[in-house]
Order: sequence, then structure tokens, then C-alpha cells
Amino acid sequence: MASAELQGKYQKLAQEYSKLRAQNQVLKKGVVDEQANSAALKEQLKMKDQSLRKLQQEMDSLTFRNLQLAKRVELLQDELSLSEPRGKKNKKSGESSSQLSQEQKSVFDEDLQKKIEENERLHIQFFEADEQHKHVEAELRSRLVALETEAAQHQAVVDGLTRKYMETIEKLQNDKAKLEVKSQTLEKEAKECRLRTEECQLQLKNLHEDLSGRLEESLSIINEKVPFNDTKYSQYNALNVPLHNRRHQLKMRDIAGQALAFVQDLVTALLNFHTYTEQRIQIFPVDSAIDTISPLNQKFSQYLHENASYVRPLEEGMLHLFESITEDTVTVLETTVKLKTFSEHLTSYICFLRKILPYQLKSLEEECESSLCTSALRARNLELSQDMKKMTAVFEKLQTYVALLALPSTEPDGLLRTNYSSVLTNVGAALHGFHDVMKDISKHYSQKATIEHELPTATQKLITTNDCILSSVVALTNGAGKIASFYSNNVDYFIASLSYGPKAASGFISPLSAECMLQYKKKAAAYMKSLRKPLLESVPYEEALANRQVLLSSTESREGLAQQVQQSLEKISKLEQEKEHWMLEAQLAKIKLEKENQRIADKLKSTNSGQLVGLAQDNAAVSSGAGQDEAAAKAAAEPVQSTSLVPDVESREDLIKNHYMARIVELTSQLQLADSKSVHFYAECRALAKRLALAEKSKEALTEEMKLASQNISRLQDELTTTKRSYEDQLSMMSDHLCSMNETLSKQREEIDTLKMSSKGNSKKNKSR
Repeated sequence: MASAELQGKYQKLAQEYSKLRAQNQVLKKGVVDEQANSAALKEQLKMKDQSLRKLQQEMDSLTFRNLQLAKRVELLQDELSLSEPRGKKNKKSGESSSQLSQEQKSVFDEDLQKKIEENERLHIQFFEADEQHKHVEAELRSRLVALETEAAQHQAVVDGLTRKYMETIEKLQNDKAKLEVKSQTLEKEAKECRLRTEECQLQLKNLHEDLSGRLEESLSIINEKVPFNDTKYSQYNALNVPLHNRRHQLKMRDIAGQALAFVQDLVTALLNFHTYTEQRIQIFPVDSAIDTISPLNQKFSQYLHENASYVRPLEEGMLHLFESITEDTVTVLETTVKLKTFSEHLTSYICFLRKILPYQLKSLEEECESSLCTSALRARNLELSQDMKKMTAVFEKLQTYVALLALPSTEPDGLLRTNYSSVLTNVGAALHGFHDVMKDISKHYSQKATIEHELPTATQKLITTNDCILSSVVALTNGAGKIASFYSNNVDYFIASLSYGPKAASGFISPLSAECMLQYKKKAAAYMKSLRKPLLESVPYEEALANRQVLLSSTESREGLAQQVQQSLEKISKLEQEKEHWMLEAQLAKIKLEKENQRIADKLKSTNSGQLVGLAQDNAAVSSGAGQDEAAAKAAAEPVQSTSLVPDVESREDLIKNHYMARIVELTSQLQLADSKSVHFYAECRALAKRLALAEKSKEALTEEMKLASQNISRLQDELTTTKRSYEDQLSMMSDHLCSMNETLSKQREEIDTLKMSSKGNSKKNKSR
């Protein structure tokens, strides 16, 4: 194979080489022809230069002759001017001489006229020859430049082809070397593979003999020991408990939780959409506060008012489905019984949509027939009516597929197992169709709202209601998009999880067998849990012996120790009662002391005795600074207070009552404060929990956006690298082309400079001549 590939490559390369060689020969012929043409043009240029030089020499000789004749004319004019005065003196004698001079003058004039005419004719010939020479020279120069550019281009093409040819030769040589190395390595690998195949055949033979012996042994054991094989028949095999896949269950519960959140958002958006639509009917085109609306809109509003009874069960059905998926169950289509209830709730909502659809279409037609409706608004209403029909059709399609998915848990013959994957795929297509319809509704309703806001009769209530409907439609669009993308991301997992079922079988046969299997699974789990009960902790043997010796050596029995404990507890209670009693006595004594001190101070103030006032102040300072016992002792020692320290029974009871009432009030205030704080903390915890849930949702959305952004960034980076490489290649090619053009231009400039220098030298030589 490698040699055949090499021969094919070499044949292709030989064909390319022959083509390039033929092109090279053609280009060489063209270059030779152009070089011959340029040589002929150079020879013509030389001939023209020679003729030009001859003409310039003739012109120089003519100018020299002309100058001589002009000098001679001037001399004759001078002689004539000198001869005129002499003729006046001797007119008679000079008549003969004047006649001679006139004859000579006429001869000279004729000769001069001829010379002037000849000079003029030569000047004209010279000028024409010069102009023709310049024109021919310019044409030849332009042709020379064009030919040189063509020659440079041909040379650049030839250089490029030769370079390409050399590169292809090098590449072919490198490929040849690589292929030779590869062929050698493949030959070595083929030899090794032959050796390995021989070893594997020997091992296979040994394993076949070993497995055949084991098979015979196991078949004999099965025939002798196994009375019944429950995996032979699918009806019995469906009752076997499959292996517990905890990862699968956690994944399904996570997916169900996400679906529940999306359905809750969708239910909220649907409730808002129907409610705000009902409010809009009461406002536009006729405000119910000003005038009565049409009977059609009244009936439509009445139906829309019942939307919660059809929309809320969707959330409840999804919640029951989520709660039915736990870690201990087996989640497949045959065991998800709660999917049937969700399908029924979805069917009731579809009936609600069918019921309100004709009223909705008639309401839009009524808006179109009103005098306030413009042509643009009428077009938007028609588009919205089409969108509402599409929305109902999409929900019906989705309900059909959900009902089909609910059949395996109730009617096993209603849907074949081979059609599960196609139904799941169609559910994804229906969700994407629902998203597209909601995008169209959002677009058309936003256009409708902007047109209605520009109407002169648009009220603030209508504008607010339109904004609310638009926000609910946007929420519906976002929710549909999230559900569609979520389902598309997980549909492969749904299809792969269809094989999760009994061992060595195609799946559960019926819902009854699946229910029995779940009961057997619970019993098996309970049995395994009972087997895995931890043993009670026991005391080590050495420690038990030591404790027994301690018990035997002790003289006190258990009853004696119990009596001692009881006696000590009674003593502690008595001491606590006495402590409380004496604390109350000390408080009462302190209160009485303060009263007596106040009374003494009042008496001393009335008698204006400074000593007694100082004594009362000393007593007050002592009573406030000392402790409870010292205050009672000093109060008993004073002669003035000795009769008033013994409290009566009524004042003592009042003081105790007031003390306990104050204590109760303080405790109730503390209890109320604690209750208020607990309620506040509970509200804060609920708010924080809600914020945490929202933050998690936003985190998930941001992670998805970040994944998409990273994918876009990687894609853009790849595109940037490819474009950068292509631009670099183009720039390198352009730079090579510019370099070659600069070289040719420099050569042409050098040739033009040499031609100019040579023409200047020739003109100087001609002038000197």
C-alpha cells in the first residue's frame, strides 16, 4: 500500500513537473523574443541619434554661414552710409559710381534674400526633424519601459516557478525520506504483530480449552443445583431488582429540580400574561370605567379570570413529579407515575387555550374595526392573531408528546420502547418551536405597544398595562428559551438512561411489574440495613475485672450512697432557702435604713443643727459604702434607729410582692424582646434563603453564559490565527513581488541614466564641433 501511494504521488509530481517545464520553455521563448525586440529598438534609437547629430551639424554650419552673411551685409551697409555724403559733393562725377553701387546692392539683396529663404527652409526642416525625433524617441522609450516591465514580470514568474519547483522537489525528497522511514517502521511493526498474533493464538487456544472446561462444570452445577432461572423469561426478569445507581438518581433529581424551577418561572409568566390581558380588555378599545365593553370581551374577560385554576396545577404536577424522584427509587419512564398527572394538568390547560382562542381572535378583530385602529396597528393585530394560533398549536403538540411519554407508566402497550428516543427528540423540537413562537409574539407585541403609545387617545393606564404585558411576554420568551436549551443539553442523557432497568432484559414490562420491583427494592434495602446495624460497645475484659474488684472492695452499698446523695441535696436546698431569706432581709434592712436616714435628715434640717446634719451624712455614707450585713449591724447600733429596724409583716409582704412583680415585668419584657428578635431573625433568614436561591439561579445562568463566551472566544481566536496567517502569507508574497519590482526599476533607472549621460556627451561633442 505504501509503495502504491508513493508511486501515485511520484506520478502526480512528474505530471506537475512536465507542466511546469513546458511553461518554463514558453516563458523563456517570450523572454528571448522580448530581448530581441529591445535590442532592435536600441539599434533604431542609435540610428535616430546619428541622424539627429548630422542634422545638428548641418544646422550649426548653416548658422555659421548665416552669421558670416549678416556680417557682410553690415559691412556693405557701412560702406553705403560712407559713400552717400561723398556722392552729394560730386553728383556729376559720382553718377557712374552710384549706378555701380546700386547694381551691386541689388545683387547683394537678391543673394541675401535667397540665403534668408534657404535659412528659413533649413530651420523649418530642422524643427520638423527635431519634433519627429522627439516623438519617435518618446514612443520608443515608452515601448522600452513596457517591454522592460513585461520582461520583469516574466522574469518574476519564471523565478516564482523555479522557486516553487525547487520547493516541490525539496518537499518530495523530504516526503520520500519520511515515507521510507515510515515503511521501515511499518515493516518492523508488521513483524512484531505477526509474533504477537502467534502468541495471542496460543493464548486464545489455552483460554478456549480452559473456558470450555469451566462451562461444562458450571452447566453441570446449574443443572444440578439451580431449580429455577428467573432471567430466562422477561416477565419474571422484570421483577428482579436492578443494580442501584446512586449517581443516576442524583442526576435525575437535579435535572427534575432545574425543570421545576423553569416550570415555576413559566407558570408565573403565564399567570401575568393572562391577568394583564384581562386588564387590557377592560381598558382598550373601550374603557369599562367610562362605557360598557362588548359582550364578547366580557365573556373573554370572564374566561381569562379563571386562568389560575388551569395554570397553577402545572406547577403542582411538576412539584409532585420532583418529589417522586428520590435517591432510593429507580427513575425510568415505567416508574414515573406522576408524569401522568402532569400530562393531565397540561391537557386541561390546552383545553383552556382552545376555549379562549376564538374569543382572543374576535377581540383582535374588534380592535381592528374600531376607529382608533390605524393600518400599521391592524397589521400587527393580524400578526398577533396568527401568533396566538401558532402558540396554541405548539402547546397541543407538546401535550401530545408528553402524553406519549406518560403512557409507559400507565399503559405499556401504548408506546413501544423503540419509539422512546424519537418522542424525546420531538419534545425538544416542540420546545424550540414554542421559543420561536414566543419570540415572534414578543416582537409583534412590542411593535403594537409602540404604535398604541403614539396614539393621541392613549391613556397612562393603557401604557402601563401594555408595558406589563410586554414584560410578561419577555419573561415567557426567556423561560421558553431556558427550557429549550436545558432540554437540548440533557436529551442525550435522557435517551441514554432508557437502558437503565433490569439485568439482561430490554426493560420493564408493565407498570405493575415496576411497582412490584420497587417494593422488593424497599424490602431488600430494609434487610440490608438491618444487617448493617452496629454492635453495642463492650467494656474490655481487663477493665471489667478492675471495676469488679473496686465494687467488691467498697464498703458502702448502693442504697447508702443514694441516701447520702439525698441528704446532701436536702442540705443544699435548705442552704439556698436560707440564702434567699437573708438576702431579702438585707434588702429590707437597707431600705429601712435609707428611710430612717431620710427622716433624721429632715428633722435635723428643721432644727437647724449643723452637728446632727453632719452625723446623718456620715451615717448615710457608711450605709451606702458598706455591705448588706455591715449596714444591718450599724443600723442596729444607732440609738435613734434602734426602734425602727424591726419591719412589720405588711410592709415586708408588700416589698416582696413588689420585688417579684418587678422581676416578672422584667422577665416578660425580656421574653417579648427575645420573641421580636426571633421573628426578625426568622424573616431575615427567609429573605437570605430567597436571595441565596436567586443567586444560585443567576450563578447557573452566568456559568452558562461564561461557557458560551469562552466557546466564542476560542472560536474567534482560531479565526484570528487563521486570518493572521493568511495575511502574513499575502504580505510575504507582496514584499517579494515589491522587491523584484524595485530591482527591475533600479536597473531601468540605471539604463536611462546611462542613455542620458551618453546623449549629453554626444550633444556636447556636437556643440564643440
